Amino acid sequence: MLKLVGLATRASVAVLLLVVAATCASAGQTEADAADKSHHWVGTWASAPQLADEGNLTPAPGFADSSIRQIVHVSLGGKSIRVRFSNAFGSTPLAITSAHVALSAGGSRIKPTTDHALTFHGVPSVTIPPGALIYSDPLSFDLAPLSDLVITLRLANDPEGITTHPGARATSYLQAGDAVSAEEMPDAGRVEHWYFINGVDVLAKKSAGVIVTLGDSITDGRNSITNGNSRWPDYLARRLQADKHTKTVGVLNEGIGGNRLLHDRLGPNALARLDRDVLAQSGVRWLIVLEGINDLGTRKDAAARNEQPATVADILAAYEQIILRAHAHGIRVYGATILACEGSNYFSPVLEADRQAINNWIRTSNKFDAVIDLDAATRDSQNPSRLSPDVDSSDHLHPGDKGYKKIADEINLKLFTK
Repeated sequence: MLKLVGLATRASVAVLLLVVAATCASAGQTEADAADKSHHWVGTWASAPQLADEGNLTPAPGFADSSIRQIVHVSLGGKSIRVRFSNAFGSTPLAITSAHVALSAGGSRIKPTTDHALTFHGVPSVTIPPGALIYSDPLSFDLAPLSDLVITLRLANDPEGITTHPGARATSYLQAGDAVSAEEMPDAGRVEHWYFINGVDVLAKKSAGVIVTLGDSITDGRNSITNGNSRWPDYLARRLQADKHTKTVGVLNEGIGGNRLLHDRLGPNALARLDRDVLAQSGVRWLIVLEGINDLGTRKDAAARNEQPATVADILAAYEQIILRAHAHGIRVYGATILACEGSNYFSPVLEADRQAINNWIRTSNKFDAVIDLDAATRDSQNPSRLSPDVDSSDHLHPGDKGYKKIADEINLKLFTK
């Protein structure tokens, strides 16, 4: 009888504990649901992954048992962050032994009081399968808008197939051993590429949203100053932060040097990477498309690459596919006209006629939700097939720092209050 009473008592206690646990879980879930209703994850920085070629393979001393420190310039700020890592082009797993974040103190230096370890499902290390990406756990971290975040990884191996973004326009630091929490890395090797880092999100109010800029080297910032954060999306982010009506709008730069709409080149073509680089980004509400000049300019070598040269009709059809797919996700799509390029090795009278036809379609077809006429803003008024001298970086294809600022200044911020 005593045994039965004991069993009954233990059963009652067990039931009571289950009720208490359920009540606590319910309360916790209610609090989480309340937070979810007023906040969501929004991208503050991102880069488009590519497969490393001979020019940007693993720098010395290699990734195995080494630490790499990389600096990214964010757009939005927040009190909680998560970081995304990519092994998109790896054919073997990528093993991250540990990963830390901190605020930059300039160069390879960090502010030690801001140094925090990232975790992945509660543990400090993670192995990313071939072709995959992974987010860190959320981390309470005070990240100011337009600040520089330092991400330091200790890696266990060199995967087969290195995922990189070669056009970082920022210095990264690599040294052997464990330096994830080092205040400075004065003896590290230096390289101007990003490796394996793919995005940073902040927890922001539901009103916050993100612009993705899909483009080629003009969006990637070719010929801008290294560590100057003077790509046109950087200038746009500063303008958005300076306006009280758009302070909750972030900018993600998904430009790739040499990128094309229809064929792979230095990275996957725009149609192939749209899902990963645009549609899957956290909190994306707007898309600016500035692509097409490389499709036109590389046609003369198409036979050597066994490619079908892109026609005007092909390029317009690609734009329509981007618009269709983005609209299906509730994203507004803004078309940017293609910049002039006379004087560059791309230029020919045929290219110019096709560029004008494409730009006329962008301006008049009403397919895009709005038009950003960058051609009109940057061309030479005396010779509209050339860039204006005050924006030309001197290669007659890419704007320089002043030109990138002019591009950002041309964009109507009211487009991002809708």
